[in-house]
Amino acid sequence: MNLNQVTVPSVDVEASTVFYEKLGLKLIVDARPHYVRFECPVGDATFSVHRVETLPSGEGTFVYFEVDELDDKVADLIEFGITIDEMPEDRSWLWREARLFDPDGNKIILFHAGENRKNPPWRVSS
Repeated sequence: MNLNQVTVPSVDVEASTVFYEKLGLKLIVDARPHYVRFECPVGDATFSVHRVETLPSGEGTFVYFEVDELDDKVADLIEFGITIDEMPEDRSWLWREARLFDPDGNKIILFHAGENRKNPPWRVSS
């Protein structure tokens, strides 16, 4: 099994399109104002945004994008006018993370984990 895509809800697909392009995703399907799909710059996964009348309530979904040069990427995003809610920080689970929100309040975590992404010291043996 391979993850194809993750889709997040949006009340303003146009604003989300601008945001995710600034994040570095490449627009590959443009059905605005209802739907857009992006290609990640690395790997085969895609990411999409679909229009909703009302955003879901509650904690919502956390979307993680891995970035090799996290601190440089965050600096670039700040220059593009993106607000970073939590600047890059080393976490106890051995990932370096920065946290932000898209225009609809979806939680976006930019991170770098390297080998620890899939092989942390506490990985379950098979």
